[in-house]
Amino acid sequence: MEIFIESIKSGWYALLEYLSAHVLTCLVPAFFIAGAIAVFVSKGAILKYFGPKARKWLSYSVASVSGAILAVCSCTILPLFAGIRKRGAGLGPAIAFLYSGPAINILAIVYTARLLGYDLGIARAIGAISFSVIIGLIMSLIWIKEERKKLEENQDLFKAYEQGSYQKPKYISIIFFLSLLAILVFGAARMWIYAGISLAILIIIIIVGYRKAELKDWMKETGKLVWQIFPILIAGVFIAGIIKYFLPQSIVETWVGGNSIRSNFLASVLGALMYFSTLTEVPIIKALMELGMGRGPALTLLLAGPALSLPNMIVIGRIMGAKKTLAYVTLVVIMATFTGMAFGYFFA
Repeated sequence: MEIFIESIKSGWYALLEYLSAHVLTCLVPAFFIAGAIAVFVSKGAILKYFGPKARKWLSYSVASVSGAILAVCSCTILPLFAGIRKRGAGLGPAIAFLYSGPAINILAIVYTARLLGYDLGIARAIGAISFSVIIGLIMSLIWIKEERKKLEENQDLFKAYEQGSYQKPKYISIIFFLSLLAILVFGAARMWIYAGISLAILIIIIIVGYRKAELKDWMKETGKLVWQIFPILIAGVFIAGIIKYFLPQSIVETWVGGNSIRSNFLASVLGALMYFSTLTEVPIIKALMELGMGRGPALTLLLAGPALSLPNMIVIGRIMGAKKTLAYVTLVVIMATFTGMAFGYFFA
């Protein structure tokens, strides 16, 4: 009975920590951005840069480095992923965006290099970009028929975009989305003055450039995304806290030492299941390394942990289905395992 109570407490504390640290500064802006994408971004524009017809070098390049400006975690990226996917983004570029978002933000890379060493920081950056492109390409090839069908269904929208069917000046939309993005970035970095300035700019551009009906649609779409994602996300964070209770640090240390395929695979699986908020994975991994965790498994955890979590996987399954989610998770785990092994072999 005591074990049950303590595990529930662990889940509850994990939930409280998540709610206090991430909902206001990360998830709320992310949901508003996703709702804005769904309402204000032309579906043709999404198709041009991320759709099945887009040039692969352009779509994957943009998607793979997009996370560099987003200090977001594996859960905060979900509403953004849902937003661009709903507006017609191809599976491959959308997956690249989904992985790169939490895996390669600038703050995380710099923090990794300073705390764990520049070799791990550089390896994490290169690995994250490479993973996002490779996994995205593999996913798009597996479901190539579905992607071609989506292209055919959206031909009219794509043509409309090419003909320049805009309803609003470009600068209005650019300032609107940049201010939303700035609120997310500065809020996550606790830079309140800049976040406040960004909010003021957002309010001004809303008053000047948007009608009440448009804003109502924005709020409605944002509410739909919150209802679709947030309850499952909360449940997932709670469950992850319980799992963390039954996987104490001492056991993790025992099983992820050295550079064997077992230690790297376990680091990858643990990283995929456990939730790491933005940047918290770095001090956790540093502590584990000081207690004997190998450098290979450390990189494995850096590549699998921030991009995946149990809450993340549950929500992704709801957005794009169980088969695609299983394929995505499997690719991340396998690639992280062997990349960590290679790194541990050459740089240990």
